[in-house]
Amino acid sequence: MAAPRNIARLATRLSSRRSAISSSSSSTSTLRRATKPITEFIRNGSTLPPRSSQFAKATTDHLNALKAISSSTLSTLDNTASADELKTYNDDWMNKYHGKSQIVVKPKTTEEVSKIMKYCYANDLAVVPQGGNTGLVGGSNPVHDEIILNLTNLNQIRSFDEVSGVLVADGGVILETADHYLAEKGFIFPLDLGAKGSCHIGGNVSTNAGGLRLLRYGSLHGTVLGLEVVLPDGTIWNGLSKLRKDNTGFDIKQLFIGSEGTIGIITAISILCPRRPSAMNVAVFSLDSYEAVQKVFAEAKGHLGEILSAFEFFDKQSYALVKKHQEENGGDRKVFETEGDFYCLIETGGSNAEHDEAKLTGLLEHLMENEMVLDGVLAQDSTQFQSLWSLRELVPESAGKAGSVYKYDVSVPVGKMYGLVEKMRTKLREGGILEGDGKKDGPIRAVAGYGHMGDGNLHINIVANKYTDEVEKIIEPYIYEIVAENEGSISAEHGLGVMKAPYIGYSKNETSIELMKKVKTLFDPKGLLNPYKYIV
Repeated sequence: MAAPRNIARLATRLSSRRSAISSSSSSTSTLRRATKPITEFIRNGSTLPPRSSQFAKATTDHLNALKAISSSTLSTLDNTASADELKTYNDDWMNKYHGKSQIVVKPKTTEEVSKIMKYCYANDLAVVPQGGNTGLVGGSNPVHDEIILNLTNLNQIRSFDEVSGVLVADGGVILETADHYLAEKGFIFPLDLGAKGSCHIGGNVSTNAGGLRLLRYGSLHGTVLGLEVVLPDGTIWNGLSKLRKDNTGFDIKQLFIGSEGTIGIITAISILCPRRPSAMNVAVFSLDSYEAVQKVFAEAKGHLGEILSAFEFFDKQSYALVKKHQEENGGDRKVFETEGDFYCLIETGGSNAEHDEAKLTGLLEHLMENEMVLDGVLAQDSTQFQSLWSLRELVPESAGKAGSVYKYDVSVPVGKMYGLVEKMRTKLREGGILEGDGKKDGPIRAVAGYGHMGDGNLHINIVANKYTDEVEKIIEPYIYEIVAENEGSISAEHGLGVMKAPYIGYSKNETSIELMKKVKTLFDPKGLLNPYKYIV
């Protein structure tokens, strides 16, 4: 990395730089200042509900019928796949949840999905829909022996209107693939996730994924215009509207956004995609306190306005995990001359480089003059743009490399976000399993806090040496109790799955829960679709 440069000099240079991602320079300029009540039933993630006797057990006859519908079917019943080969579908990527399904069906069309569901519904076979299997709450894996309906083969772009920006695509299209397709046409998918290289857009919608740029583009409840859904009995609901305005009756699609595959399987989506920013910048700052992070956030909104596309924060524990992971993979660059207890990432995106740089210059000068940051770096080219984003995006992966991770994604008012991390550390210390900020050979190796400031979404990653009931019982339900005390949500974007289903009472009142159960019963009276999850 190039030698640090004074922030004032950099601010002067900004006006001559037309785009942070167009330069061929490999250097990075450095900025320097002269920082509720719950239901009675409580179930830990390791104590899963018993298999329901109302569901039939799959037989070779069932398998043959499913193979007649979809040739892309794998099973241990006829040795077309081994148990190890099915682990990819049965187990989640964190190695925390382990299903025992003997059949994986991979349909290629919506019609095949419909026929499969009709057969399963008629024969009382439970089904778990599965996309890229990148979830964090056990929502896309079987709890017992449910048939896995994997949507990988539904992967076609159906249409794109370059005037309206409306994309229609199969639910099994990978998020990154969709974004690359749109990039060639000058548009962007209004969602960005760390798992974009493997997650499916249908899964994103079914979990109402939030991601890194919700601050700029809003939630999927606003950008999704229509859906195609296969209902539990095999009925195909074609709601693939391309209209932004439609006030004719109930907005049925909203029921499926965030329903986690419990009332229907999303086979296609229609979504509004904005123009891709032609000028983008990213900067990362070190700060001395969470209060300083909040102040910089407020200043960024005031100075950058409509070009502010992301504002992320992470603590020193998160940064330490990322540095260790990078060092283990051959990277030992020093990013900051002055490290802090907290870090924030600011991304801007617009269509006028000169206009955007003028706004960014104003922010940098203000931060410098008021000594609000300890240190900072600003990307000079596309390589550095990705490199700086990796400091934030690599936090989950780095935590996973460091041990077995208990992941919690919650939302609370921005001012209270980091207080939850501190309370969790105190609870773990009182439980005798956290020493200091964590020890490599201790039960808890690290407690990292990071998240999306723009929408009050906090991620708490508790890195343990292994998953145990002892650790989990100290964490849960305490983590949900402190969220409820702050009038927050126990799930900001990861969903409920099997992990959080018993704790929904911390975020929703009894009337809301009863209404949800009625909706589930209306669409799936047999309870065959993704059972044991979401609402219990």
